[in-house]
Amino acid sequence: MKLAYLTLQATQEGQAAHAHVHEIVQGLQRRGVDVTLFEPDYGGNSHPKPLRRLLQFARIQLRVLLRLRQFDAIYVRSHFAALPLVVMAKLAGVATVQEINGPWDELPVSYPQMSRLMAFVRFGMRVQFRFAKALIGVTPQLATWAAGETGNKVPSFVIPNGANTELFEPGAGGTVTVASPYAIFFGALSAWQGVPTMLEAVNHRDWPEDVKLVIVGDGSEAGRVRAAVGNRVVYLGKIPYGNMPAIIAGAMVSLSAQNNLHSRSDTGLSPLKVYESMACGVPVIVSDFPGMADIVRETNTGLVIPCQDAGALARAVATLHHSPQLRQEMGARARQVAVENHSWDKRAADTLRVLEAVLAKGSSKSTLGTVPATDRPVTP
Repeated sequence: MKLAYLTLQATQEGQAAHAHVHEIVQGLQRRGVDVTLFEPDYGGNSHPKPLRRLLQFARIQLRVLLRLRQFDAIYVRSHFAALPLVVMAKLAGVATVQEINGPWDELPVSYPQMSRLMAFVRFGMRVQFRFAKALIGVTPQLATWAAGETGNKVPSFVIPNGANTELFEPGAGGTVTVASPYAIFFGALSAWQGVPTMLEAVNHRDWPEDVKLVIVGDGSEAGRVRAAVGNRVVYLGKIPYGNMPAIIAGAMVSLSAQNNLHSRSDTGLSPLKVYESMACGVPVIVSDFPGMADIVRETNTGLVIPCQDAGALARAVATLHHSPQLRQEMGARARQVAVENHSWDKRAADTLRVLEAVLAKGSSKSTLGTVPATDRPVTP
């Protein structure tokens, strides 16, 4: 199988997109798939200007088009600007598969300037979904939503995010360490990550006095975090991906206190930080949203709290701090569940099964394209 993997979002080490893209590519390659990755190169500039982005989008898609006949399929990390390539692939009879990490209506959350273009974005994304041979959502809610946008004429599958369970493991060593005990948040410091809630919780009367909050990452909320640094708040900024397991494994608990900004969490959440923390044997505290809350409840690997409830977050941290046996039991289960069900290698195997179904002989004329989303899920 020869596969073009297209991501118009530049991947930078330490970001979720980088781990997802490269882990899946490597997992497919281990299984004999000839994968060519196409992605932007902004020369280390993490905030390129719009014109440069557009030029990169055009250049990358032209590169794929020039080699289109060489590929059996194109795997698209869903992006509104991929419309030209998807249309050309459809005309050429080359199958496309769309990986969906969030609804398109969340785009203005990260890029407010896109608000005026949302009518075009919705139209273009619906065309891409309808031209696809299969849709892959990282949560059941996303998979169902995406299939619904095609009138349930394109099959959708559920393949959540995962973790590198060989890199992220209990007792992982590294060059960056923090004195215990501490709760950790790591990831993009975006508006939906619940940073204000975490900073309010660390100063709440129910937060354990000797427990620090360690924050790792960068983004729009970084200024707020820097202003809060003190006896209880430690900000480490951006840390290389390879150094993260040691910091996570040393934590008492890991936090994913996301909010529901612009209803972006209604279609479920599958944060890498949850799987990577579980792989390190660390219990997690998560907001009560589909996806991550379901995993935590079903496996008893942490605690679920109401969205934007700083008091509940403080009390959950205190519960785990004052109950070392509970914390140890949850952590051990978390590691077991991550290894058995949530490794990137298993996610790559699930992805290959979808690709094989799409490329099965005669699949373009079969009933595959009319199967409802819920009838052919790939479950981890």
